[in-house]
Amino acid sequence: MSSMDWLLPFLVFVIALLVLLLLQTRVDVRNRAERRASELLDHWKLEAESEIRRDAVERSRAVIAGKVSEHLAPWLGDFPYNPKDVRFLGTPVDLIVFDGLDEDALEEIIFVEVKTGPSANLTKRERRLRDAVKDGRVRWEELRLD
Repeated sequence: MSSMDWLLPFLVFVIALLVLLLLQTRVDVRNRAERRASELLDHWKLEAESEIRRDAVERSRAVIAGKVSEHLAPWLGDFPYNPKDVRFLGTPVDLIVFDGLDEDALEEIIFVEVKTGPSANLTKRERRLRDAVKDGRVRWEELRLD
């Protein structure tokens, strides 16, 4: 066997060994990165949990306050309609006002959506209802069950 006959198998062996080492290094780096990411996430969860819970409680309070306001709106000082003319619906609109009905002089029917807070906006469903009313897509229907 000549001195060159062993060179090719030796180079193939060295290259294969290098490929295996690179693959193992890649796996090790990925495992370390995943462990570090998991540790950082766990640390963040511990630090942020109280803030997340506080925020959830505040949001819950705001929702409850809004729902209470919807029910009490007819009795607040600046409500422009007779509370006896108001019916609470809740969804898809908060109140329906039958303006003048208590005095047997119905003037108009008004859909009222109560909003509280500076960032309260109409939902997509509420906007659709508002638009239907504004466009006159409202009608009377009598259903008789015999």
